[in-house]
Amino acid sequence: MEIKKSITIGQYIPSDSFLHLLDPRTKLISVMGFIVMIFFVQQLYGYLLLLGLMIILILISSIPFSFFLRGLKPILFLILFTVVIQLFMTKGAPLLTLGPLIVTKEGAIAAAFIFLRLVLLVFASSILTLTTSPIGLTNALEYLLRPFKAIGVPASEISMMMTIALRFIPTILEETDRLIKAQTARGVNFEKGNLFKRLQHLIPILVPLFVSAFRRADDLAIAMEARCFQVGKKRTHLKELRYTKRDILFFLVFFSAVACVVWFF
Repeated sequence: MEIKKSITIGQYIPSDSFLHLLDPRTKLISVMGFIVMIFFVQQLYGYLLLLGLMIILILISSIPFSFFLRGLKPILFLILFTVVIQLFMTKGAPLLTLGPLIVTKEGAIAAAFIFLRLVLLVFASSILTLTTSPIGLTNALEYLLRPFKAIGVPASEISMMMTIALRFIPTILEETDRLIKAQTARGVNFEKGNLFKRLQHLIPILVPLFVSAFRRADDLAIAMEARCFQVGKKRTHLKELRYTKRDILFFLVFFSAVACVVWFF
């Protein structure tokens, strides 16, 4: 029952690929723009082209494609459920009859749209966190939220909280996986039994997991106080973010390709 390997969001894989070397702001803005543009595509061919563009980015990142496919596993039930609902609940021209259930042409198209949208959303968010360090992501979020400081928005604190949450996802997953293996070694079988029995088996996992999470949060707070962290104070950075020609080139090529897909499809 491997959990850590199934979730890619929040994990960072160091490398020296082209995407890893980009400015974190470039990647964050690109992913946000890509997610917005996903919902403007009106034809199936457009989604296929966007998927092809995302596959090219995955190849450039030097991260195994199988790692991204494993990232779909946690939401596989949601994807299948949504696709089935679209297939059998959308009215239109009958395409296939399975007993009392009728698959329509419009339902098949809608199911394909939903499937590709969810896959693209997972791939885009995963490629951001896999190629961007937590510190880089914090600095990028703080930079983008900086204009909102004029209306009293604590940009630094918000960006730090979001990044800490992302950073602790793999840590909590690793702790969960360790607890499951420990319980399995004691004879607990998480795959057998009815729903109530399986929920009972989760109690020895959830209790120490919550205790560990609170302990880690307390240790983190002490470490931040030891480093003189204070809310509302101006922070300095060891390495200031700077755009390079690489970032400008990526912006031009990436958004030109996405804009063409959205415009024509």
